[in-house]
Amino acid sequence: MSHGHGGESAQAASHDSHQFSLINFGTIAAFLAWFGGMGYLLTAYSTLWFVWGLGLATLTGLGGASLLFLFVSRVLMSGEQNLNPADYDMIGVLGRICSPVREGGTGEMTFVRDGARQTCGVRSEEGKAVSKGLEVVVTRFEKGIAYVRPWDELTGAPVSGCLDEPDRP
Repeated sequence: MSHGHGGESAQAASHDSHQFSLINFGTIAAFLAWFGGMGYLLTAYSTLWFVWGLGLATLTGLGGASLLFLFVSRVLMSGEQNLNPADYDMIGVLGRICSPVREGGTGEMTFVRDGARQTCGVRSEEGKAVSKGLEVVVTRFEKGIAYVRPWDELTGAPVSGCLDEPDRP
């Protein structure tokens, strides 16, 4: 079974999960409410023949159920994908220190996620000082603090421009 591009099959699976049956508890309840309400009004305040009243009440019930179904399917059931917790895992995130970390202290780093620049509090994994502008990798994340190690320490080679930041003098 071939899928071509991985994104297409994931998108199709996500789209299918948002569809639901036309006949469900909500639409049945809406049908009964509108059918019963219109049937009561027609029998109490109208001189229509019974069959015409039954037909009009049925059409009103179907209309009410259809309105509810359209509202739920178009407004409440979003076409967006559900959030995947793995997409927001901080371990392995590459960032740049924007506020230096003193020895045993806390600083701040910037990183890019989903096309937006974000910040996070950081501490050095070894408790060492980390200077501003150094590229780091998150090795663990606890209670809102990212514990980092320098990128060049892990790879042996510096990477420039990882955050598409212009070089500042």
